[in-house]
Amino acid sequence: MAFGFFFDNARCTGCKTCEMACKDYRDLGPEATFRRVIDYEGGTWNAPSGTETAVPENVFAYHLSLACNHCGDPACTHVCPTGAMHKDDQGLVWPDERKCIGCGYCTMACPYHAPFIDQRLKKSSKCDGCRARLAEGLAPVCVEACPVRALDYGDPAELVVRHPGAVRSILPLPAEDATWPNLFILPSPAAALAAEAGGRIANREEI
Repeated sequence: MAFGFFFDNARCTGCKTCEMACKDYRDLGPEATFRRVIDYEGGTWNAPSGTETAVPENVFAYHLSLACNHCGDPACTHVCPTGAMHKDDQGLVWPDERKCIGCGYCTMACPYHAPFIDQRLKKSSKCDGCRARLAEGLAPVCVEACPVRALDYGDPAELVVRHPGAVRSILPLPAEDATWPNLFILPSPAAALAAEAGGRIANREEI
């Protein structure tokens, strides 16, 4: 089986409700987060000259809600020396605390920075797709919490059918062939501008 997330880049307002709901559900401290909201912006503008009053511009800004993508080819599982980081029969990628030695290889290998080392437990920790909730027939807490319904989840093949036009990568994410993420994004017009002109992460210190 496989598991993935869908994200509507045009709907997201950057409110971070998904991030906060996840932190609350998993009882994470201020230093840890399983889902992050990236603010991405760019473009230029020119001051009007002479008698002109219009301001020519192509500025843009958008938000990207990102957790573990439960990749088709997860880099974190390849480098784990104990097999703690694994992909289960539901398609969920998560670390077995009984096997984890806290080496941090998974955190270095993941291009999405999903795993991190819990400094209290000295173990790897990350989004597991809310597997306990899934077992009860419930949606991941981030999906349930989103006030504008920008998130969805399910089998990747079904997500593609439900959300035509979705892609697997927009800036600032790596190319999809890095790990074949089970993340499907409906890009906004702003993401198209970013693809042409580039941009920057505006809240890098926060995430």
